[in-house]
Amino acid sequence: MTGGVSSDRNGNTDAVDGEGGAAPKRGPRATLEAIAELVRIPNLFTAPPDVILGAALVAVTGHDPTSVTVGGLAIGSVILYAGGTTLNDAFDAPVDVRHRPDRPIPSGRVSRHTAFGLGFALLALAVGIAFGVAGRPAAVAAGLIAVAVVTYDGLLKGTTAGFLAMGTTRGLNVVLGTTAVGRSVFESPIRLLAVPAAVTGYIAAVTFMAARETEGENRGAVAVAAAGATAAVLTLGWHLVNVGPSVLESGVALAFAAAFCWWVGRPLRAAFADPVPSTVGPAVGACVLGLVLLDAGFAAAAGVGWGVATGAFLVPAVVSSRVIDVT
Repeated sequence: MTGGVSSDRNGNTDAVDGEGGAAPKRGPRATLEAIAELVRIPNLFTAPPDVILGAALVAVTGHDPTSVTVGGLAIGSVILYAGGTTLNDAFDAPVDVRHRPDRPIPSGRVSRHTAFGLGFALLALAVGIAFGVAGRPAAVAAGLIAVAVVTYDGLLKGTTAGFLAMGTTRGLNVVLGTTAVGRSVFESPIRLLAVPAAVTGYIAAVTFMAARETEGENRGAVAVAAAGATAAVLTLGWHLVNVGPSVLESGVALAFAAAFCWWVGRPLRAAFADPVPSTVGPAVGACVLGLVLLDAGFAAAAGVGWGVATGAFLVPAVVSSRVIDVT
């Protein structure tokens, strides 16, 4: 779970730590602000909904995940995401000097060496937390996410395999939530695998659009993201039919689905009409935050409480996104 929404590496430069720019601000507050920007605070709130959704999936099968275990896995998920975004910027520093010189590393507010150390430490900590709260299945799921993160950030970004790797980190994050009962979704009815698969496909499509954010006049990339969103909503409908929730639960799920369509539809439509960075960038950000609504729709099939608990994370994500960029 990296930022998942960064451009691929085009261009060459040797300045990767911002030594050639203006002197960065110093002091504890400036350091905390730089780290908050590095880990993408708004995006962190989109990680727990994946985990809650995973727990909701196993709840549908008759299991009863405890709130303490789900909460612990959610914390681990946030730390995984923070590690991923940190490593994303560390690997991308040479390109960001040219395309995003205001980012923490090229601006000199955080050194590239520090970012690498922090990123890997966060991934290791997250795996340890997962093991501590839910045992080996959770540690395996968290470890797979960490491997996917490093593979995407360091090797595959900008490639077709890279888009799938980014999507896979999110799908595996849903799987992480299923380990709250000491097992994974892979031990549950096979039909439930459609849910993490839908999340994987959606984020892969959004990442494809994000990778072409700076190109301009690329309606095809926006169309791919729109197709990913459409496929995810259709999968949600299929999930409701298969699970058979109550009328109230179905209504809540469909309400979240409608909110998701509205949330991502407006910016995607604007980006398709005029595919320039100033429209594609906001569309990427909306799609990232919109995942919370999609997760909530799926989770509501297990109960209204599951859906509301998942969707509630959109509030802090949106509030913090007004201060710190999502992408």
